[in-house]
Amino acid sequence: MGGWRSKFIFLLVVYFAGFATAIYCLAPVSDGQACLPSDRGFAYSAVKSDEFAKSFNVGMHKCLYYGKDAAQRASAFLKRKLDDRHQADG
Repeated sequence: MGGWRSKFIFLLVVYFAGFATAIYCLAPVSDGQACLPSDRGFAYSAVKSDEFAKSFNVGMHKCLYYGKDAAQRASAFLKRKLDDRHQADG
């Protein structure tokens, strides 16, 4: 598969991941959660961070798989349409 398609899909994934992160960071929290004291500490935070990293990695791989699959199907569709057009002209 062509290199520019993969780069384009990767760029879209990174763009939308950044956009989703910005929305998540800027989203308001409920009043009950805004001022809760954190009694868990750094170790709990590190574990949650590892879990988040793993789940994010799985999600990114799924997204890349679906993006590549969609690009391959679009490429095959366009090739069929161009072949049909060339056969009709020739």
